[in-house]
Amino acid sequence: MTAQTFFDEYAAALLARDEKRIARMYAVPSLILFPGQSVLVSSEQQTEQFFAASWAQYDGVDAVQRKVVVMASTPASIWADVTWSYDGEPRERFCYQLVEGAAGWQIGVLTPLELA
Repeated sequence: MTAQTFFDEYAAALLARDEKRIARMYAVPSLILFPGQSVLVSSEQQTEQFFAASWAQYDGVDAVQRKVVVMASTPASIWADVTWSYDGEPRERFCYQLVEGAAGWQIGVLTPLELA
């Protein structure tokens, strides 16, 4: 699976508001590095709960575009810079480190980036 394919599936899960499907796309444990705050993801349910509580911020969003730039890759990791756009505007940008596990590629580390 390529990074592009992974993020195509991730976008489909986001648009479907399917927190269970998204949770399976995060490794356990994984790390979310927000400015000033690090969140250790220690269970799939933690990710489900986060996304279930955040759907309201995407009200009215029924299409999303993504620009995926692979910054580096190894047989076991992919680092991707992904800019998410909706309503024709770039809205979010993250660096994702994907790690290969028993379930395939999953997000191991997520770091917000400034919009270009």
